[in-house]
Amino acid sequence: MRAYVGLTDWKWFQYLRTLDNLEEVNFWQPSGSRQFRALQPGDLFLFKLHSPRNFIVGGGTFSLSSLIPISLAWDTYREGNGAPSLQELRNRIAEYRHQPGSRMENYTIGCILLLDPFFLDERDWVPAPSDWKPNLVQGRAYDLTTGPGAALWERLEAVLRAREIRAEAVVGEPEARYGSRILRRSRLGQKSFRIAVTDAYDRRCSVTGERTLPALDAAHIIPYEADGPHRVSNGLLLRRDLHALFDSGYLTVTPDHRLEVSDRIKQEFENGRDYYRLRGERLRPTRRRQDAPDPDALRWHNQHVFRG
Repeated sequence: MRAYVGLTDWKWFQYLRTLDNLEEVNFWQPSGSRQFRALQPGDLFLFKLHSPRNFIVGGGTFSLSSLIPISLAWDTYREGNGAPSLQELRNRIAEYRHQPGSRMENYTIGCILLLDPFFLDERDWVPAPSDWKPNLVQGRAYDLTTGPGAALWERLEAVLRAREIRAEAVVGEPEARYGSRILRRSRLGQKSFRIAVTDAYDRRCSVTGERTLPALDAAHIIPYEADGPHRVSNGLLLRRDLHALFDSGYLTVTPDHRLEVSDRIKQEFENGRDYYRLRGERLRPTRRRQDAPDPDALRWHNQHVFRG
Protein backbone atom coordinates (compact mmCIF):
# COMPACT_ATOMS: atom_id res chain seq x y z
CA MET A 1 0.00 0.00 0.00
CA ARG A 2 1.34 3.41 -0.96
CA ALA A 3 0.35 6.96 -0.22
CA TYR A 4 1.65 10.36 -1.18
CA VAL A 5 1.78 13.24 1.26
CA GLY A 6 1.43 16.48 -0.72
CA LEU A 7 2.06 20.00 0.52
CA THR A 8 -1.30 21.73 0.44
CA ASP A 9 -2.37 25.32 -0.12
CA TRP A 10 -4.15 26.64 2.99
CA LYS A 11 -6.76 28.58 1.01
CA TRP A 12 -7.47 25.51 -1.14
CA PHE A 13 -8.06 23.40 1.98
CA GLN A 14 -10.07 26.07 3.80
CA TYR A 15 -12.41 26.59 0.87
CA LEU A 16 -13.03 22.95 -0.02
CA ARG A 17 -13.80 21.83 3.49
CA THR A 18 -16.78 24.23 3.53
CA LEU A 19 -18.41 22.56 0.51
CA ASP A 20 -20.91 19.73 0.82
CA ASN A 21 -21.14 16.49 -1.16
CA LEU A 22 -17.81 16.79 -2.97
CA GLU A 23 -17.09 13.64 -4.95
CA GLU A 24 -14.05 14.83 -6.92
CA VAL A 25 -11.44 17.56 -6.49
CA ASN A 26 -8.47 18.87 -8.41
CA PHE A 27 -5.26 19.17 -6.38
CA TRP A 28 -3.47 21.53 -8.75
CA GLN A 29 0.22 22.29 -9.09
CA PRO A 30 0.90 25.81 -10.42
CA SER A 31 3.98 25.24 -12.58
CA GLY A 32 2.41 22.81 -15.06
CA SER A 33 5.88 21.64 -16.09
CA ARG A 34 5.88 18.04 -14.90
CA GLN A 35 3.15 15.42 -14.64
CA PHE A 36 2.65 13.73 -11.27
CA ARG A 37 3.57 10.03 -11.47
CA ALA A 38 4.20 8.98 -7.86
CA LEU A 39 0.97 6.97 -7.40
CA GLN A 40 -1.15 4.38 -9.15
CA PRO A 41 -4.94 4.80 -9.49
CA GLY A 42 -6.57 3.77 -6.23
CA ASP A 43 -3.66 4.86 -4.02
CA LEU A 44 -4.13 7.37 -1.23
CA PHE A 45 -3.15 11.04 -1.60
CA LEU A 46 -2.91 12.99 1.67
CA PHE A 47 -3.03 16.74 2.29
CA LYS A 48 -0.30 18.22 4.52
CA LEU A 49 -0.38 21.92 5.31
CA HIS A 50 2.69 24.12 5.02
CA SER A 51 4.77 24.84 8.11
CA PRO A 52 4.08 25.81 10.85
CA ARG A 53 0.90 23.72 10.45
CA ASN A 54 2.77 20.42 10.18
CA PHE A 55 -0.30 18.23 10.05
CA ILE A 56 -2.11 15.97 7.62
CA VAL A 57 -5.61 17.37 7.34
CA GLY A 58 -7.37 15.21 4.76
CA GLY A 59 -6.94 13.25 1.58
CA GLY A 60 -8.57 11.42 -1.30
CA THR A 61 -8.21 8.51 -3.68
CA PHE A 62 -5.85 9.15 -6.59
CA SER A 63 -7.58 8.81 -9.96
CA LEU A 64 -5.17 10.24 -12.56
CA SER A 65 -2.93 13.19 -13.30
CA SER A 66 -2.67 15.47 -16.30
CA LEU A 67 -1.24 18.76 -17.55
CA ILE A 68 -4.17 20.83 -18.80
CA PRO A 69 -5.13 24.47 -19.43
CA ILE A 70 -6.70 26.25 -16.49
CA SER A 71 -9.83 26.82 -18.60
CA LEU A 72 -10.42 23.07 -18.92
CA ALA A 73 -9.67 22.53 -15.22
CA TRP A 74 -12.27 25.14 -14.29
CA ASP A 75 -14.87 24.00 -16.84
CA THR A 76 -14.56 20.45 -15.51
CA TYR A 77 -14.09 20.83 -11.73
CA ARG A 78 -15.48 24.32 -11.01
CA GLU A 79 -15.35 24.92 -7.22
CA GLY A 80 -13.68 21.52 -6.88
CA ASN A 81 -10.50 23.39 -7.85
CA GLY A 82 -10.57 24.96 -4.39
CA ALA A 83 -11.60 28.45 -5.52
CA PRO A 84 -14.97 30.19 -5.87
CA SER A 85 -14.30 31.53 -9.38
CA LEU A 86 -12.04 31.10 -12.38
CA GLN A 87 -10.47 34.50 -11.77
CA GLU A 88 -9.67 33.63 -8.16
CA LEU A 89 -8.08 30.38 -9.30
CA ARG A 90 -6.10 32.26 -11.95
CA ASN A 91 -4.95 34.80 -9.34
CA ARG A 92 -3.77 32.03 -6.99
CA ILE A 93 -1.75 30.37 -9.71
CA ALA A 94 -0.26 33.70 -10.79
CA GLU A 95 0.75 34.33 -7.18
CA TYR A 96 2.58 31.02 -6.95
CA ARG A 97 4.26 31.72 -10.28
CA HIS A 98 5.27 35.19 -9.10
CA GLN A 99 3.52 36.73 -12.08
CA PRO A 100 0.93 39.51 -12.33
CA GLY A 101 -2.61 38.20 -12.55
CA SER A 102 -4.40 38.29 -15.90
CA ARG A 103 -8.05 37.83 -16.76
CA MET A 104 -7.19 35.94 -19.94
CA GLU A 105 -4.01 33.97 -19.23
CA ASN A 106 -4.78 30.28 -19.88
CA TYR A 107 -2.03 28.76 -17.79
CA THR A 108 -1.18 25.09 -18.15
CA ILE A 109 -1.27 23.57 -14.68
CA GLY A 110 -0.51 20.19 -13.19
CA CYS A 111 -3.67 18.44 -12.04
CA ILE A 112 -3.82 15.58 -9.53
CA LEU A 113 -7.40 14.35 -9.75
CA LEU A 114 -8.86 12.82 -6.61
CA LEU A 115 -12.04 10.94 -5.74
CA ASP A 116 -13.93 10.86 -2.44
CA PRO A 117 -12.02 13.68 -0.75
CA PHE A 118 -12.20 13.99 3.03
CA PHE A 119 -11.26 16.93 5.26
CA LEU A 120 -10.51 16.43 8.93
CA ASP A 121 -11.66 18.60 11.80
CA GLU A 122 -8.72 20.33 13.45
CA ARG A 123 -8.97 18.11 16.54
CA ASP A 124 -8.39 15.11 14.25
CA TRP A 125 -5.36 16.43 12.36
CA VAL A 126 -2.55 13.89 12.16
CA PRO A 127 1.08 14.99 12.69
CA ALA A 128 3.38 14.74 9.69
CA PRO A 129 5.50 11.56 9.46
CA SER A 130 8.51 11.46 11.76
CA ASP A 131 10.96 11.59 8.84
CA TRP A 132 9.31 14.54 7.07
CA LYS A 133 11.95 16.97 5.81
CA PRO A 134 11.12 20.70 6.07
CA ASN A 135 12.86 21.43 2.76
CA LEU A 136 10.38 19.37 0.71
CA VAL A 137 8.62 21.62 -1.78
CA GLN A 138 5.92 19.29 -3.15
CA GLY A 139 5.69 16.13 -1.04
CA ARG A 140 6.85 12.55 -0.88
CA ALA A 141 5.57 8.99 -1.21
CA TYR A 142 5.31 6.49 1.65
CA ASP A 143 5.00 2.75 1.95
CA LEU A 144 2.16 2.34 4.43
CA THR A 145 3.25 -1.13 5.50
CA THR A 146 6.61 -0.26 7.04
CA GLY A 147 8.50 2.40 9.01
CA PRO A 148 7.13 5.96 9.26
CA GLY A 149 4.51 5.17 6.62
CA ALA A 150 3.05 2.36 8.72
CA ALA A 151 2.99 4.60 11.80
CA LEU A 152 1.26 7.31 9.77
CA TRP A 153 -1.38 4.90 8.48
CA GLU A 154 -2.05 3.52 11.96
CA ARG A 155 -2.78 7.01 13.31
CA LEU A 156 -4.81 8.05 10.28
CA GLU A 157 -6.86 4.87 10.21
CA ALA A 158 -7.72 5.35 13.88
CA VAL A 159 -8.96 8.87 13.11
CA LEU A 160 -11.00 7.65 10.14
CA ARG A 161 -12.55 4.83 12.11
CA ALA A 162 -13.54 7.25 14.86
CA ARG A 163 -14.95 9.60 12.24
CA GLU A 164 -17.02 6.75 10.76
CA ILE A 165 -18.55 5.97 14.11
CA ARG A 166 -19.56 9.61 14.60
CA ALA A 167 -20.92 9.84 11.04
CA GLU A 168 -22.97 6.67 11.47
CA ALA A 169 -24.39 7.90 14.74
CA VAL A 170 -25.40 11.26 13.30
CA VAL A 171 -26.70 10.42 9.81
CA GLY A 172 -27.24 6.68 9.98
CA GLU A 173 -24.90 5.74 7.14
CA PRO A 174 -25.29 1.99 6.47
CA GLU A 175 -21.67 1.40 5.54
CA ALA A 176 -18.25 2.89 6.21
CA ARG A 177 -17.04 5.46 3.74
CA TYR A 178 -13.40 5.42 4.73
CA GLY A 179 -10.96 2.97 6.28
CA SER A 180 -8.67 0.43 4.64
CA ARG A 181 -10.89 -0.04 1.59
CA ILE A 182 -10.05 3.48 0.41
CA LEU A 183 -6.67 2.10 -0.68
CA ARG A 184 -8.22 -0.46 -3.01
CA ARG A 185 -10.53 1.75 -5.06
CA SER A 186 -9.48 2.32 -8.65
CA ARG A 187 -11.95 4.10 -10.87
CA LEU A 188 -12.77 7.32 -12.66
CA GLY A 189 -15.43 9.77 -11.63
CA GLN A 190 -17.51 11.82 -14.07
CA LYS A 191 -15.00 14.67 -14.05
CA SER A 192 -11.84 12.59 -14.22
CA PHE A 193 -13.48 10.61 -17.04
CA ARG A 194 -13.66 13.81 -19.08
CA ILE A 195 -9.96 14.55 -18.57
CA ALA A 196 -8.91 10.94 -19.22
CA VAL A 197 -10.85 10.74 -22.51
CA THR A 198 -9.53 14.14 -23.60
CA ASP A 199 -5.96 12.99 -22.98
CA ALA A 200 -6.56 9.59 -24.63
CA TYR A 201 -7.32 11.29 -27.96
CA ASP A 202 -4.52 13.88 -27.64
CA ARG A 203 -7.17 16.60 -27.27
CA ARG A 204 -8.48 16.12 -30.79
CA CYS A 205 -11.96 15.13 -31.92
CA SER A 206 -11.90 11.40 -32.62
CA VAL A 207 -13.80 11.95 -35.88
CA THR A 208 -12.73 15.31 -37.35
CA GLY A 209 -9.39 15.94 -35.63
CA GLU A 210 -10.69 19.32 -34.36
CA ARG A 211 -8.27 20.71 -31.74
CA THR A 212 -10.26 23.68 -30.36
CA LEU A 213 -10.56 22.42 -26.79
CA PRO A 214 -13.64 24.42 -25.70
CA ALA A 215 -15.54 22.84 -28.62
CA LEU A 216 -14.79 19.25 -27.54
CA ASP A 217 -16.72 16.94 -25.21
CA ALA A 218 -16.06 13.53 -23.70
CA ALA A 219 -19.05 11.39 -24.69
CA HIS A 220 -20.12 8.15 -23.06
CA ILE A 221 -20.82 5.37 -25.56
CA ILE A 222 -23.16 3.61 -23.14
CA PRO A 223 -24.67 6.48 -21.13
CA TYR A 224 -23.93 6.59 -17.42
CA GLU A 225 -27.69 6.59 -16.81
CA ALA A 226 -27.82 3.21 -18.60
CA ASP A 227 -25.07 1.82 -16.33
CA GLY A 228 -22.28 2.79 -18.69
CA PRO A 229 -19.01 2.99 -16.75
CA HIS A 230 -16.72 5.98 -16.39
CA ARG A 231 -14.04 4.12 -18.34
CA VAL A 232 -11.97 5.50 -21.20
CA SER A 233 -12.93 2.58 -23.45
CA ASN A 234 -16.56 3.67 -22.94
CA GLY A 235 -15.74 7.15 -24.18
CA LEU A 236 -15.20 9.17 -27.35
CA LEU A 237 -13.84 12.69 -27.68
CA LEU A 238 -16.24 14.48 -30.02
CA ARG A 239 -16.88 17.96 -31.32
CA ARG A 240 -19.91 19.24 -29.44
CA ASP A 241 -22.33 19.09 -32.35
CA LEU A 242 -21.26 15.51 -33.04
CA HIS A 243 -21.64 14.67 -29.36
CA ALA A 244 -25.23 15.96 -29.40
CA LEU A 245 -26.03 13.91 -32.51
CA PHE A 246 -24.33 10.82 -31.08
CA ASP A 247 -26.33 11.01 -27.84
CA SER A 248 -29.53 11.61 -29.83
CA GLY A 249 -28.93 8.60 -32.07
CA TYR A 250 -28.29 10.43 -35.34
CA LEU A 251 -24.68 9.20 -35.35
CA THR A 252 -23.04 6.03 -34.18
CA VAL A 253 -19.69 4.27 -34.49
CA THR A 254 -19.48 0.70 -35.77
CA PRO A 255 -17.42 -1.94 -33.93
CA ASP A 256 -14.69 -1.50 -36.57
CA HIS A 257 -14.47 2.19 -35.56
CA ARG A 258 -16.19 3.82 -38.53
CA LEU A 259 -18.73 6.62 -38.29
CA GLU A 260 -22.29 5.86 -39.37
CA VAL A 261 -24.77 8.69 -40.04
CA SER A 262 -28.53 8.18 -39.87
CA ASP A 263 -30.69 9.00 -42.91
CA ARG A 264 -33.15 10.55 -40.47
CA ILE A 265 -31.09 13.74 -40.27
CA LYS A 266 -32.13 14.54 -43.84
CA GLN A 267 -35.66 13.23 -43.35
CA GLU A 268 -36.33 15.23 -40.20
CA PHE A 269 -34.25 18.36 -40.75
CA GLU A 270 -33.91 18.54 -44.55
CA ASN A 271 -30.21 19.09 -44.14
CA GLY A 272 -27.09 17.35 -42.88
CA ARG A 273 -24.72 17.34 -45.84
CA ASP A 274 -21.78 18.28 -43.58
CA TYR A 275 -22.44 15.16 -41.52
CA TYR A 276 -22.98 12.86 -44.47
CA ARG A 277 -19.53 13.84 -45.70
CA LEU A 278 -18.18 12.16 -42.54
CA ARG A 279 -19.98 8.86 -43.17
CA GLY A 280 -17.48 6.00 -43.13
CA GLU A 281 -14.70 8.07 -41.52
CA ARG A 282 -12.44 5.95 -39.35
CA LEU A 283 -11.89 7.08 -35.76
CA ARG A 284 -8.55 8.51 -34.74
CA PRO A 285 -6.65 5.98 -32.60
CA THR A 286 -6.20 6.47 -28.87
CA ARG A 287 -2.75 6.90 -27.36
CA ARG A 288 -2.96 3.48 -25.73
CA ARG A 289 -4.50 0.43 -27.37
CA GLN A 290 -6.37 -0.52 -24.18
CA ASP A 291 -8.24 2.79 -24.27
CA ALA A 292 -9.74 2.18 -27.74
CA PRO A 293 -13.55 2.12 -27.84
CA ASP A 294 -14.99 -1.14 -26.54
CA PRO A 295 -16.64 -3.04 -29.45
CA ASP A 296 -19.37 -4.34 -27.13
CA ALA A 297 -20.19 -0.80 -26.02
CA LEU A 298 -20.33 0.32 -29.66
CA ARG A 299 -22.67 -2.58 -30.52
CA TRP A 300 -24.91 -1.51 -27.63
CA HIS A 301 -25.07 2.04 -29.01
CA ASN A 302 -25.75 0.71 -32.53
CA GLN A 303 -28.66 -1.39 -31.24
CA HIS A 304 -30.20 0.80 -28.53
CA VAL A 305 -29.51 4.42 -29.49
CA PHE A 306 -28.80 4.75 -33.23
CA ARG A 307 -31.75 5.80 -35.38
CA GLY A 308 -30.79 3.58 -38.30
